[in-house]
Amino acid sequence: MKALVIGAGGVGRAIVNIASRRSFISSMVIADRELSRAEQAVIRVKDSRFSAAEVNAAELEDIRALIRKVKPDVVVNAVDPRFVMPIFLACEIESTNYIDMAMSLSRPHAHYPNSETGVKLGDEQ
Repeated sequence: MKALVIGAGGVGRAIVNIASRRSFISSMVIADRELSRAEQAVIRVKDSRFSAAEVNAAELEDIRALIRKVKPDVVVNAVDPRFVMPIFLACEIESTNYIDMAMSLSRPHAHYPNSETGVKLGDEQ
């Protein structure tokens, strides 16, 4: 399986460490806003199946471009929940499988925030 992990923080590094012990991973790209963080995660596992990339998880088109370049079987979201929707939408548009530990955030009703339900946690996914 070819995977793209977005986020090289604690969760992303843990995913890389676990994936490095799994033979079904044919390749994994770990991407982060700071390329050096992604590179550090790759260096730690010392495994040629892993590589680093730079991506801005807030920018839909940046994520889409990386998905088209990597052509992963699955994108794993390992970033802050604020970035769920750009990553989720990029995967949907690019017809790519998506895995996440979080969900889209809730938002209050636009006109009646104290009496009406707005968007509930996870509704946008």
